[in-house]
Amino acid sequence: MAIPTFVDQVTLHVSGGNGGHGVASVHREKFKPLGGPDGGNGGHGGDVILVVAADVTTLIDFHHEPHRKATSGAPGAGSNRSGSNGEDLVLRVPDGTVVRGENGEVLADLVGVGTELVIAAGGRGGLGNAALASSKRKAPGFALKGEPGEELTVTLELKVVADIGLIGFPSAGKSSLIASLSRARPKIADYPFTTLVPNLGVVTAGDTTFTVADVPGLIEGASEGRGLGHDFLRHVERCAALVHVIDCATVEPGRDPLSDLDVIENELARYGEYADVDFSDRPRLVALNKTDVPDAAQIAEFVIAELRERGLQVFEVSAASHAGLRELSFAMAEIVAARRAAEPHREATRIVLRPPAPSGVGREFEVRQIEGRWHVLGEKPARWVRQTDFSNDEAVGFLADRLNRLGVEDHLLKLGAKAGDDIVIGASNEADMGRNEVVFDFDPTMTAGAEVLGRRGEDLRIDQSTRRTNVERRQLLAARRAWELEAVALRAEGLEPEPFDPRTVLPDWEIGEEYPGDDELDEDDQ
Repeated sequence: MAIPTFVDQVTLHVSGGNGGHGVASVHREKFKPLGGPDGGNGGHGGDVILVVAADVTTLIDFHHEPHRKATSGAPGAGSNRSGSNGEDLVLRVPDGTVVRGENGEVLADLVGVGTELVIAAGGRGGLGNAALASSKRKAPGFALKGEPGEELTVTLELKVVADIGLIGFPSAGKSSLIASLSRARPKIADYPFTTLVPNLGVVTAGDTTFTVADVPGLIEGASEGRGLGHDFLRHVERCAALVHVIDCATVEPGRDPLSDLDVIENELARYGEYADVDFSDRPRLVALNKTDVPDAAQIAEFVIAELRERGLQVFEVSAASHAGLRELSFAMAEIVAARRAAEPHREATRIVLRPPAPSGVGREFEVRQIEGRWHVLGEKPARWVRQTDFSNDEAVGFLADRLNRLGVEDHLLKLGAKAGDDIVIGASNEADMGRNEVVFDFDPTMTAGAEVLGRRGEDLRIDQSTRRTNVERRQLLAARRAWELEAVALRAEGLEPEPFDPRTVLPDWEIGEEYPGDDELDEDDQ
């Protein structure tokens, strides 16, 4: 199997580095019993960045290595030591690379050497407990976890950036022409489709230097994909002007310079409709090639008048003898110079920022009820869930406080959520639903605020949230007291009462569950 040397379309899987976890630690030093929290923050993960490089002309590197990931941030440490940030992964791509998402949408069009695109952002590092300390939470017993880096699958599509595109049927002499005009050395042979990849050459005419692309040969039906037509026509999209290279020496039946020109123009128009590109305003030149062949020169003389009647500039050229190439190169230079003069000045380096996809949410979160569950959608709640260490009760309590301050609980109550309902949090938008989500039991009676926190790493509200409701405990206590009165009467008669069974009151009572006492009821429930 032949090893490709030119690749103009690849699928790339990129991942930003994960953020390092923050650390929870307490400063310990002799004669300083209250050293306070000193846990450092985790480092940020590295980004994956695409950069247009002048010396890169193919996407072959990504063909061999389609999975790329930036390095992760280091975790924090005690003594207020923050973790180091992960290194950015810089991927060099050719000028004219189009980046498409999984659904085919264009994320960026990278044109111009030095243009950059952050394609996958690294995760933010988690805060250590020193950064989480406040007047109410003086010594947090938890830290925030680092966020995972962004993961993305994109398609890189190269559209050659050239000033002039040479188009025509296979074996029309395009490769020979670019070899004669420039120092490009494409593969040249006497059979069709010798050129399967675009060749670029640099041409200088007077004071103007420009690039010329030798586009692989086109055939009838190229706009529908015949003969790799879509792959070849893609490289014509960026050309400022097109040069029809017409073979005047062809002996194929049914072909002549005029019909060849009409076929190529028809394919350009049809491809323009397919790719939403307007070729009608591109200047055209016609190069009647191989005029060094006697019969070809006669054919050129026969059609040149009609071509000029169509308003086309026509040049009789020969790639072999170099006849007419000087006039053709100066005509191309004139078109390029006029286009450059009409274009606004563009900075050499542009940084392309990819905006986040619109979520359609006007506020910082949105609540939807789906199949009996309440789903809280929003980037901020989703990020907070990713940062939370659910093995630490105090961290869970901190998450509850953050959500309460954001207004999630109040909004749920307005929409009719009741105690015990399932609340699903963790998706930033509807497309992310079902991934990395956490289900909570809604308990609007829980007290909000850091002042109710107990020992480090614990939250008194977490234990309270698992207790029986006051109504259930009151029913259980009443039934227990009635049983005790009945038991006293039975023992007075010399009989042994049956053990009290809480399941007669609460069928879902579990064996081993702690029995409530009078002191567990709120004052207004006594």
